[in-house]
Amino acid sequence: MAIDYRSAGVDMEKGDAFADFIKRLPSRAVDGGIGGFAGGIPLRGVAGMREPMLMSTTDGVGTKLLVAKKLGRWDTIGIDLVAMNVNDLIVCGCRPLNFLDYIACGRIDEPKLQSIIRGIVAGCEQADCLLTGGETAEMPDLYDADDVDLAGFCTGVVDRADMLPRLDAMAEGDVVLGLPSSGVHSNGYSLARKCVREDDSAAWDRLLEPTRIYVRELGALIGTGKVLGAAHITGSGLDGNFERVVPAGLRGAWNWDWPRPAIFDAIQKGGRVPEEEMRRVFNLGVGIAFVVKARDESEVLSFAKANGIEAFRMGTLVRG
Repeated sequence: MAIDYRSAGVDMEKGDAFADFIKRLPSRAVDGGIGGFAGGIPLRGVAGMREPMLMSTTDGVGTKLLVAKKLGRWDTIGIDLVAMNVNDLIVCGCRPLNFLDYIACGRIDEPKLQSIIRGIVAGCEQADCLLTGGETAEMPDLYDADDVDLAGFCTGVVDRADMLPRLDAMAEGDVVLGLPSSGVHSNGYSLARKCVREDDSAAWDRLLEPTRIYVRELGALIGTGKVLGAAHITGSGLDGNFERVVPAGLRGAWNWDWPRPAIFDAIQKGGRVPEEEMRRVFNLGVGIAFVVKARDESEVLSFAKANGIEAFRMGTLVRG
């Protein structure tokens, strides 16, 4: 009996149709040239930079995909994918320019993939960057029919003089401000999924809350010239991420009095997770932590309030 690609599990026509669907999406964040072997964008403003730096990042959404699968909702996971990448760029002072996605699956499920890509486009719109390409791989011998895996890739350009962190400008007594998270974001789900009760539908819905994108908010704050360094709080919690953007010998001392989204209480109580472990694994309500001089705190907080940015004091830099 003859065998062809479709009977082996790969539907090329569906794959091509999905690529056409992406190109037709009516969004300023979709590059009309999608479909070639590579995507490109003009490097606007580089002429005004003394030493332009091309920066890039890659990330995924981990086992949050299993929550989307459990709930049968795929419309927000693409936002997570974009967020995990663009947030890593903006904390370096770099605004994202373009984004690419990689979608691996066991079967081309058009409604599911269309929901995912709409989320990716929505994330690119929020981050003011362009979706310039991607890859959709149908691999039935590697994935089960309803399995999906995602990876994202993002690039941006920044003048070296504007890059963060500015380690030489930080000192003991500097203030750490925070921007709130929308929930768990996209880290710690291997623990979180095992802690939330199966019958707690509200908590499962909260687990799917998309990662907040901070490009506009943090970009505006960086534009004040007062931000010395910023950390995207992902896996390994507040201390693990913050120590990457401060000089050796300094650390953050936290007041822990900011609002904590309810989902963390559901995780902690459901799994009887010690507070120390919660702080080690999760963001606990802080998506971005950034450093300013104590003398600039009031000015930065006033700027944030005037521009609709929710920011709060969360601690100081201390020796240790």
